Amino acid sequence: MPKGESSPNTRLELSQEEMRSLGYRVIDLLVEHTSTLSAQTVSRVDSREALEAKIHQPLPVDGEDPAHLLNFLSEQVFHHSMVTNHPRFFAFVPSPSNFVSVMADALISGYNSILAEWAEASGPATLELTTVDWLRELCGMPAHAGGIFVSGGSAANLTALAVAREVVLQNRIEGARVYCSEQTHASNRKALKVLGFSTEQVVGIPLDQDWRIDCDALHEQIQDDRRSGWIPFCIIGNAGTTSTGAVDPIARLREISQSEKLWLHVDGAYGAAAVITERGTEELRDIAHVDSLAIDPHKWLFQPFEIGCVLVRNSQHLTDTFGQDHVYLRDVTGDPLSGEVNLCDAGIQLTRNFRALKLWLSLKTFGLNSFRSAMDYTLDLATTAQQMLAARENVEICTPARLAILTFRFAPSGWTEAELNALNLSIVQWMIKDGRAMLSSTQLGEKVVLRLCTINPRTTEGDLELTVDLLSEAAETLINERKNGDDSSPR
Repeated sequence: MPKGESSPNTRLELSQEEMRSLGYRVIDLLVEHTSTLSAQTVSRVDSREALEAKIHQPLPVDGEDPAHLLNFLSEQVFHHSMVTNHPRFFAFVPSPSNFVSVMADALISGYNSILAEWAEASGPATLELTTVDWLRELCGMPAHAGGIFVSGGSAANLTALAVAREVVLQNRIEGARVYCSEQTHASNRKALKVLGFSTEQVVGIPLDQDWRIDCDALHEQIQDDRRSGWIPFCIIGNAGTTSTGAVDPIARLREISQSEKLWLHVDGAYGAAAVITERGTEELRDIAHVDSLAIDPHKWLFQPFEIGCVLVRNSQHLTDTFGQDHVYLRDVTGDPLSGEVNLCDAGIQLTRNFRALKLWLSLKTFGLNSFRSAMDYTLDLATTAQQMLAARENVEICTPARLAILTFRFAPSGWTEAELNALNLSIVQWMIKDGRAMLSSTQLGEKVVLRLCTINPRTTEGDLELTVDLLSEAAETLINERKNGDDSSPR
């Protein structure tokens, strides 16, 4: 309650006028933030000590005016963040987001639907099933495939691998082995650890010259493991690796998995969405034939965090893996024979919010053609960035633009590999401190490289030019510091 009132606000509610006032203020903040992104600093980092001094407060006993609290949040909390939907944020795999989905998030929290048992939210559940089916259709999977929305790629991979363990191994994991490339996202290894697999049960397969899994080495490893008494059961492929955007040879992986009777899971959390474009279809058409697929709408389908999705070729496998008899929920449990779906039986969570709404509402508002156009534009941005960088002094393109990811490094002649690695790491730190643009580094073999991910459709060529100019300035500054013997230069 507002400070100074004589009694507690036992109902924890505001008047209609107060609700509207608060809501309008929130909208004003969001519109101002969204419409001024390009002028904002991309990365704003402070020390834990400094932020504790600004943010840490005693547990409140009496209430305060929420308008004042919104000012505090805007100025002291959100201000100290990397702005992932900024047009010059090229690090990691950012979420460009869109305002329609932001408003959908408000509806999700406001209506507070729980998508567990059918009768609790049959309308929202039907809309989720519809939206999952849209993704299934876009990925070319058969009509009997199905899926569920989850928090992101980590939960999608965990869900898919739990299904694989159930279907292939009947949960008897002793002696079983999983195969993935050395570029497979760490969330898959984490998921396998959660599912009880030891480190030696997860086999990393070497890469080919294009940073994809070496299928010959994979097949040979599977054969060797069978002869040694191991039980191969699953292959994890990649539809767009985080470091380089590489897509594993999914058709060949499917051949191996079928001949060896293994489950094929593909982590397409970031890259699978590109299947909606003509260029993406060329590389990704074979995701239609995998056993399970992770795809994150909060990456390249332009949604705000959190929304991921797992698709499974046979939807029955989800309920076979996760279905439970909840006696305390039987009054609202749907009848599967009548087509009523209890979504809590298709995944790990019982309490689930209405994540599907934001993807549904934005697709309905803008249409698939707009999403496809946005994605094509971001693919072109990566090619443009490559051309800009290739024309700069001391720049080496390490992997060409693939699925909107480009890697490169500054490599002045006469420097050792260790010195080049230190230089490029220092460039990232220079950019973070400067704050006008943001990118990240990654590791390819023994080589530290810089990486741009250009999936924001509101990024302009001017944003790219400024970013490349800043990178050149950072490199020149650090190279000159080394020449002048500055102690802060990379070694």
